[in-house]
Amino acid sequence: MLAKLPDAERALVQENLTYDEDSAGRMMQRELVAVPEFWTVGKTIDFVRAATDTLPEDFYDIFIVDPMHRVVGAVPLSRLLRQRRAVRIADLVTGEVDAIPATMEREEVANLFRQYALVSAPVVDAAGRLIGVITVDDVVRIIDEEADDDLRKLSGSGDTGVFSGIGDIARSRVGWLTINLGTAFLASGVISLFEGTIEQIVALAVLMPIVASMGGNAGTQTLAVVVRALATHDLSSANAMRVVGKELLVGLINGGIFAVMVGLIALVWYGPLIGVVIGLAMIINLVVAGLSGALIPLGLEKLGVDPAVSSAVFLTTVTDVVGFLAFLGLASVFLL
Repeated sequence: MLAKLPDAERALVQENLTYDEDSAGRMMQRELVAVPEFWTVGKTIDFVRAATDTLPEDFYDIFIVDPMHRVVGAVPLSRLLRQRRAVRIADLVTGEVDAIPATMEREEVANLFRQYALVSAPVVDAAGRLIGVITVDDVVRIIDEEADDDLRKLSGSGDTGVFSGIGDIARSRVGWLTINLGTAFLASGVISLFEGTIEQIVALAVLMPIVASMGGNAGTQTLAVVVRALATHDLSSANAMRVVGKELLVGLINGGIFAVMVGLIALVWYGPLIGVVIGLAMIINLVVAGLSGALIPLGLEKLGVDPAVSSAVFLTTVTDVVGFLAFLGLASVFLL
């Protein structure tokens, strides 16, 4: 395919291919409109009209460059067309241009577009020279792909989809399922510590899964919010403790609500003491679930590990172990 391209286009494509696959340099478009800073509105409009054969099919901004081809500003088409012909185009720049280094990761690019509501942005090389442009339609595709990737990682399903082969799907999932099996044995080990308690009070075996299940679901809710906030850079070290504190309070409130609900049901079934025990265990596990759902991805992020990949396994382990330990431990204290 490269051999069939004209020399100039082939050189540009080959230059794009030198950038990392997930970088701005790989996703940028080479077609753009750039004019010198000393041009007027009239000269710019005349230039655009005369260059219809070489213009991009869609463009939103006209970039202003200095003699070294470095970006000094950008003017939206809507602003340009409202001005008189004699106005210098450099005078229409209202703020600093959001230039994107060609080496920037595409996820960072998407965050810039989302944060500043950009329609298009120039891409510059290491020397600051204009080499391309990224438009919002390119970024929407990237946002969709990144969100889909985070969802797959969070569920441990790998990079496969509904149309992948059976063997590929099985291989992509078996790794995390194996780790999950190991953590399940850890939770079973906690239960085995209280075999005598369970033998004496069979009701504990009936109610035990409720505590662990509620903790797992509550933690997963927090985890999904925090992982997504980390991916979009809405969550950082500056506001991390505030978010952790908020999740702790949410866990405490929800724990209290469900402690009353589950405690009353257990009271009717098995008596008041078991109702108190499961209520207290519910509060403990939902508080721990909220904290774990926030702290685990934050900790993995600090260690340089993608929190979307491994947070769920650690969270399940924590909520299961704490849930069983709290419920059976309290039962041993209050009921025996």
